[in-house]
Amino acid sequence: MGSQPAQIPTSFGHELRACLRCRLVKTYDQFRESGCENCPFFKMDEDHERVVDCTTPNFTGLISIMDPTRSWAARWLRIARYVPGCYTLAVSEALPEDLKNLCEDENIPYAPPKRI
Repeated sequence: MGSQPAQIPTSFGHELRACLRCRLVKTYDQFRESGCENCPFFKMDEDHERVVDCTTPNFTGLISIMDPTRSWAARWLRIARYVPGCYTLAVSEALPEDLKNLCEDENIPYAPPKRI
């Protein structure tokens, strides 16, 4: 992943969405315009239907990470290798099966959300 920070959400209302793989939080429009900085292989900026498939508005908590490599919280949340940005603590949905297969084909790790 690159060292350029992800876009920070331009608003903090109901239009926020979280990437189902890396948990990056941005608005729907931001995902549609520039995709996910941690998951470029999803090509959300090219296929706008993918934004709905790869993200969810159902998530818990929000944390901003400025230096993921030095943050104990980023290590604890397993996001230390991602770009700086706003992340959710947990998502409540899993990736659709075809996108799980895409991750597998690209040798990209995917950990489904834990059931509580």
